[in-house]
Formats: sequence, structure tokens, C-alpha cells
Amino acid sequence: MIKISAVKGRVLYKIKGFYYIEDDNKNIFECRLKGKNKRINKKDNCVVGDIVEFDSNEKVINKVLERKNILKRPLVANIDLLGIVFSIKSPNFDMERFNLLLLDCFYYNVKPFVIINKIDLTSNDELENFKSSLSFLENLNIDIFYTSTLSENINEIKEYTKNKVTAFGGPSGVGKSSIINLLQTEKELETGEISKKLSRGRHTTKGASILHLDYGGYIIDTPGFSSLELPDIKDEKELLELFNEFYEPSINCKFNNCLHINEPNCHIKELVEKNKLSKIRYDFYVKTYNTLKNERWNKYD
Repeated sequence: MIKISAVKGRVLYKIKGFYYIEDDNKNIFECRLKGKNKRINKKDNCVVGDIVEFDSNEKVINKVLERKNILKRPLVANIDLLGIVFSIKSPNFDMERFNLLLLDCFYYNVKPFVIINKIDLTSNDELENFKSSLSFLENLNIDIFYTSTLSENINEIKEYTKNKVTAFGGPSGVGKSSIINLLQTEKELETGEISKKLSRGRHTTKGASILHLDYGGYIIDTPGFSSLELPDIKDEKELLELFNEFYEPSINCKFNNCLHINEPNCHIKELVEKNKLSKIRYDFYVKTYNTLKNERWNKYD
């Protein structure tokens, strides 16, 4: 009798062309991609978090199954949550990069939540002012946790991520690895020092990797980053759909196809002027619109 060796599993991590896959029995297999799955110079052929079919004898991946979702930065698939981790200080909070990560989540259909770390470095007044600057998250139904290495709110984050597949992303040096070390016991992640000269962190995680949570679920640790690109938004309509706060039932612009940029009698602009909609979010929308219009969309005119 021929032994059937086709198995399904989840990609835990990748090292130099080898994929490490866990089956339902928690066995780990080292495999390579096979045939048409191995497209040259395609980083998303097979990524951490993918569910794959592989041959446990030949140690090759035969098929990458349909994905629930995929993020490009960090490059991971099939996640339930993305924890967006930033610090208030050291390195300083970057609102534009923060909004870019939110935009990525909305574009790739991933539910975000926010962790603001290193609150022990701020005064009470600074913290309250900072919280006010992120008050727009409430209108977007995005949960936020304030933490430090002193473990504030760690138990709440554990409950929030329980039995979920959760990726964590954010700039280098914000303390992401320190937070993950408080959430899981499987692997002690290397924590990096802040480069005082550059005021940002050194990259400590070489690639994304999945870790088990003893309270149920998985964490995907990902490398920090220094820059982000806009996702592949194809037109104005698709961009508008990524800003849910512009779709309140009470919003009624003069023109049905209003882009909320230069049109007269724009209700969105009126709400921003009256501080009823976030100026931070609106300014980010306008900047994103202009960038896409000038650098991408006009190329196809």
C-alpha cells in the first residue's frame, strides 16, 4: 500500500528559501516550494501565516490555499488582528506612518487595534494631550491600549488576542518585541536598543515568525520598518471607501460624487472646520489623494 503523504499545515517562518510548516499535530516540516508556486522574484509566493498543502515525504509545498487576507508590510497572511505598535517617545510618534498602517489594514481587510508603548516616558499632561490626538480612533471603532515595560494593560491585551492569529507591526525601536515577550513564553525575542544618533531602533527581528500563545492563539512577530508605501489603490472611489468616517448618514455634500477636495458646499470640509471630523485624518486623506493622483493615477490618463 502506498503511504499518503499529502498534509495541510501553517507556515510558521521562512529562512533562505526554506519554509517551516506546522501540521495539526504540532509537527514541524522543513519544505521548499515546488513548480509553478515558485515564481521568480515574487515575495508573496508563500508567506508566514499561509495554509499550504505539502508532501511530508518529499518535503515540498504543492499548493498555497486561498488566503483570508494578506498584508504587504508586514508580509503575513491569514491573520485576525494587526496590533499597530507605536511609542509616544524614543522614537517619537509619527502620525503619518501611523495613518499609513491604518490605511493598509483597511485596504487588506484586516482588523487593527493600537498599542501605544513607553507611556512611562511621558508626564500625565503629555499623555492626556496625546490621547486627545488619537480620539478619532473611537469613530473608526478601533481599540487602543496604553502600555509600558512595567506591564500596564498586558492582561487586557492577552484577553483581546486570545484564540486569535495576531500580527504585530510598527516602526523599529517602539518596544514591540518587549510587549510580545510579555504576551508569550515560547521564544525570548531579542530586544534592540535605540540608536541615539538616528533616534530610531535597530532592526532586531530578521523575518516574520509565528509563536504559540499558552492562553490560546498565535502571535506573528514582524521586523520593524523605517518607511511604508501606499497600497495599490486604483482610483478615487476606492480611496474614499477606505475612509469610513466620510460615510456617516448625516453627511450630505452638494455633489453625489464629491471627493471632498476642491468642491463647493462640501459637508466633510464643513465638519472638519467645525472640529466634528478629525483634521488629522482629513489632511492625511488629502495628502494621500494628491500623492496617488500625481504619482500613479495620472500615468494612466
